[in-house]
Amino acid sequence: MKQTRLIMGMPVTVEIVDKNVHPDSIEKVFDYFQYVDGKFSTYKNTSEITKINLGEIKKKDWSPDMKKIFKLSAETKKQTNGYFNIEQAGFFDPSGIVKGWAILNAAELLKKMGYKNYYVEAGGDIQVSGKNNKNQYWRIGIRNPFNRYQNVKIVSLKNRGIATSGTYIRGQHVYNPYLPKQSITDVVSLTIIGPNVYEADRYATAAFAMGKNGIAFIGKIKGLEGYMIDNKGQATFTGGFNNYVVHKNENN
Repeated sequence: MKQTRLIMGMPVTVEIVDKNVHPDSIEKVFDYFQYVDGKFSTYKNTSEITKINLGEIKKKDWSPDMKKIFKLSAETKKQTNGYFNIEQAGFFDPSGIVKGWAILNAAELLKKMGYKNYYVEAGGDIQVSGKNNKNQYWRIGIRNPFNRYQNVKIVSLKNRGIATSGTYIRGQHVYNPYLPKQSITDVVSLTIIGPNVYEADRYATAAFAMGKNGIAFIGKIKGLEGYMIDNKGQATFTGGFNNYVVHKNENN
């Protein structure tokens, strides 16, 4: 069973391959994404994050999930030498960590329901479990940022997460906290494979903010692999990335 809906301003896809899938299972996952959107969207006047930015909710009154996201953001900022920062000019935007966190939590919902083979995607960031409907590990395409209808690589993933940060779809939405007014132009796409989509997503955001130095940073972190494409179309990748790549003779 597979469904896609527009939530959080992006397509959200849930696919469950196991037998005897109950329709309510997918519905519960979409309900969870709606909850996250209602709480963390900086585009909604009614969201908790908007009210925090307007000074309408004091820190002591933040919800447990909001406190959790701010705690995780502070940890990530420290782990990335300040390159991950949800605050700019006194305004908080945690979307660089919320998406991966939400996808992982949604996938955990399916796991708790007893499913073993599934795929959860929001805006190109993905968590997979088990195998796909062809009884293979999940095949994920990495888009060519200069031609979004073409994949530059296909990777095979089992119980992993993958996330891409880039400017080729949403424009300049990631910033370097040390040079906040300067656009990031030397890198156009950075894809991270991690033990789960939360780790992949937060490090993809931070590494992209580093520009061309980001891929070397990723290469030093155990459990992460990365694939970077610069503004000239040149690819650079970490030492273990090719272990995930599907070669043409395997792609049946």
